[in-house]
Amino acid sequence: MIKTIEYNKKTSAELGWKPEWFGCSDFDEKLIKEIKSFQKEHGLTQDGMLGPGTFRRVVTDRESNISDYQPVHGKNSDHIVCNGEFVSINWPKVILWDEGLKLEKGWRPHKGKRDVKMFVNHWDVCLNSKTCARVLNKRGLAVQFMIDNDGTIYQGCDANHIAYHAGGRDWNASSIGVEISNAHSLKYQDWYKKHGFGERPIIENATVHGSKQKPFTGFYDVQIEALKALWEACHNYYGIPYETPLDSSGAMLDTVSKDCEHNKFRGFINHFHLTRRKIDCAGLDIKRLLEDLKK
Repeated sequence: MIKTIEYNKKTSAELGWKPEWFGCSDFDEKLIKEIKSFQKEHGLTQDGMLGPGTFRRVVTDRESNISDYQPVHGKNSDHIVCNGEFVSINWPKVILWDEGLKLEKGWRPHKGKRDVKMFVNHWDVCLNSKTCARVLNKRGLAVQFMIDNDGTIYQGCDANHIAYHAGGRDWNASSIGVEISNAHSLKYQDWYKKHGFGERPIIENATVHGSKQKPFTGFYDVQIEALKALWEACHNYYGIPYETPLDSSGAMLDTVSKDCEHNKFRGFINHFHLTRRKIDCAGLDIKRLLEDLKK
């Protein structure tokens, strides 16, 4: 228990959460029990340790009770930025970091045009991209792009920068990432409806790493269209092939790809293709979406 208490003190100082968030006044056994209860409710590992994954869920849960959410406003661009160059994108709602959501840390510049092998799709487990950016800045992480509930694409840093989003040094160095806003849990449907986004589609019977997932919220159609436009722009600039890992039947692979894991794959992937520790983006059929772009 002492180890867990010290861990919670450490992440509290780093991430800015407090025992009061759980109705507690100190870092003690009661707090550990409350964190375990929260983790159980959200399908997380019940270890009583408030690490980065639990932190995201806690922030989302707290913000779902705030009624004065204000979206980020900024000047729309008709391009994204790759290696300091303006790259055309067929999407009307793109906001660059100097107008919208700047990621202060979690990336490093790269000299010369990168050899980008993979485009990695994530869901942010947040209610909106504004919160996602805040969480990433707290954790010292970054991602090149974020897609909000209304389909707005926020670019957090130059796509040529090496952003710490995929969890591995080699993966980060050879990839571009996007965080697509989606709180994942069905309990947040009322929040989406209340704030004018409408009810999200529900994904049922999704399987990842051989495990059937409980029903969860999917992406809005406008988010998918924005994603495809972003894929196309990155394909055109970096030459990322319109390919995704497939299983023996020719369907999209729903678990780790050895080629992805060993940084040998070139194409568009979900985070779960890299590691069994992740399940995002379950239900996102990259193969089908890429077929639309190949037409």
